Amino acid sequence: MSQSSVQVLAPCPGRVIAMTDVPDPVFAEEMVGPGVAIEPDAGRTTVVAPIAGTVVKVLPHAFVVLGDGVGVLVHLGINTVRLEGEGFEVLASQGDEVSAGDPMITWDPSSLPGSAAGLDVSPVVPVVLMDAPKGSVTSDAVGGPVAAGDLLFTTA
Repeated sequence: MSQSSVQVLAPCPGRVIAMTDVPDPVFAEEMVGPGVAIEPDAGRTTVVAPIAGTVVKVLPHAFVVLGDGVGVLVHLGINTVRLEGEGFEVLASQGDEVSAGDPMITWDPSSLPGSAAGLDVSPVVPVVLMDAPKGSVTSDAVGGPVAAGDLLFTTA
């Protein structure tokens, strides 16, 4: 089954870093999937859908959009699941049809605690191409700043 390539857009403003630089081995080693991550700008911001499709999962700290045969996971911070939703305002619902750029979750990465439940918390936002081969995502955006809606990478 061939699929068309999909443009994956930045869900929030910040500086793009390589997935290998994410301070969590599950993401850094691409166990969830390949992609890039964003060191988000400080201040309250609304995270947007990186692709058009269906919201198949939404949690306070993460969501997955499935569209055109690809799923993209956006994970707001590392170990933020330990915050039990505090500081996150969910704007989308599971089953919603969204366009790229639609509001998903509002949060303030600069307000995160340094740790939660004994684990270090980081504001880094991994943007993961689900079920894709390790190392299959390359991005010209790494190392540079992005605004929400800027192109992060295109699927093969």
